[in-house]
Amino acid sequence: METTLRKIALIGSLACLTACDKGFDEMNINPVALTGVDPVFQLNNAIVNSAFTYGNLSYETTIVKQMITPFSGVGSAANYNQDNRSVAAGNWQRYYRSITRDLVDVVEKTKNDANRSNLYHTARIWKAYCFMLLTDTYGDIPYKEAGRGALEGTSKPKYDGQGAIYTDILNELETATAALDATKTRVTQEVLFAGDVAIWKRLGNSLLLRAAMRLSKVNPAVAQTYVTKAVTGGLMTSNADNIVIRHNANFANDVGSQLNGGQSAFFYLAKDFVDHLKSTSDPRLTAISVRYKGALSGANQIESRASRLAADQIGMPLGYDNTTISTEVRASNLASLWDYSQLDRTRMASPQAPTFILTYAQTQLLLAEAITRGWAPGNAATAYANGVRAHMQQLALYGTSTAIPVAAIDAWVTANPLVAARAREQINTQYWVASFLNGPEAFANFRRSGFPVLAPNLFPGRDLKTEPFIRRLTYPDAELNVNTANVQEAIKRQGADIMDTRIWWDVK
Repeated sequence: METTLRKIALIGSLACLTACDKGFDEMNINPVALTGVDPVFQLNNAIVNSAFTYGNLSYETTIVKQMITPFSGVGSAANYNQDNRSVAAGNWQRYYRSITRDLVDVVEKTKNDANRSNLYHTARIWKAYCFMLLTDTYGDIPYKEAGRGALEGTSKPKYDGQGAIYTDILNELETATAALDATKTRVTQEVLFAGDVAIWKRLGNSLLLRAAMRLSKVNPAVAQTYVTKAVTGGLMTSNADNIVIRHNANFANDVGSQLNGGQSAFFYLAKDFVDHLKSTSDPRLTAISVRYKGALSGANQIESRASRLAADQIGMPLGYDNTTISTEVRASNLASLWDYSQLDRTRMASPQAPTFILTYAQTQLLLAEAITRGWAPGNAATAYANGVRAHMQQLALYGTSTAIPVAAIDAWVTANPLVAARAREQINTQYWVASFLNGPEAFANFRRSGFPVLAPNLFPGRDLKTEPFIRRLTYPDAELNVNTANVQEAIKRQGADIMDTRIWWDVK
């Protein structure tokens, strides 16, 4: 009897469990939770997050001697030519770990959807741009297997050689740009140009020109082939085509936020940059620079001391720290190191200042060089003048106080024409100026072209051993620890994981 009762109880319990299980899964699903993300929003997220961070001041912008901090600490980097891997990891953390993951997912979601073909090709273009920035920074990186952890469980992706990466980037930019079709569904929610196919085609071809010119030394024949394709396809036509990421109170410019916050008194304009603009009477200096005359500390950097006159600007030399620079301070008759010129944080370094990714000015200057090489038709002097003029006009987008008068632009362009005997130096020096605050691009083109001609930063504690300038940034410690075998394979192929090692296209 007791056994029978136990059986009945057990059966009843099982029946109850079975009954209770009905609808259990549904009960544990939040009916208002997000179950999927529209890929256009992932594309937009990737685009807006491509805005440069404060970290590019510590390496790229300092390497090319446009800005400098004399102070040491956790942010010590190119100011002392030191390998600070936590700072060098900035591009990796933002682009590789986040942005490219979104873009790989967008491409995967849309590649077989005929109704979203323009979204698919737009994502391919932006993905090519982001991987170009990454490989230009570090050299060999994960490419084919990158961003596929969630899709395929690839947690330790293999590294691809930069030559192979560039082959695919060129192909992606060419084919994706050509495949954009104005007769198909327009990606109206896209954040840059509301899916305007004509503009995106010009953007894609202009990025193709940029990528092709990277190969000007390592493989001129391939470079010429793709330059021809880019120019034939149609490049940017005006500043209206600029890739600009807008910032506001809710989405602040990271550089501006830092320079208006705890770093406001730490960064200064480099002597080389200021001297170049002063020596050529360039009207852009008054739009870029401010000097708080007589300042004895950061607290003294107030508007009543501010001078934006070109004649008053004095750039800070590299090769010193905040103690040893005292000799230079006295030689320049300054009150203190806080008396040097700075990027004006009330204008171009405002938290709401725009970020420029790719511009008509840069594109025209690259076109001018391509023409001098015989790789494109046209007049190099005209393209050069167009590029300089466009960048001067571009400064008005920071606000009316940075706008350069038309007469001043016309006068400078007329007085500084392209001279055939030193055309490439002129073109690429202007590219340096036109890429101010776009650290990754200024750094890449400086390595590719060798211009402007700059004296090395000879800080006595530098980590550089064989090169006068940093040639690449080193891999993050996290990657060395987690993806060890694949990183070591890349190092064996590319060269030591140090800042002296030249990447594939950076040949002497």
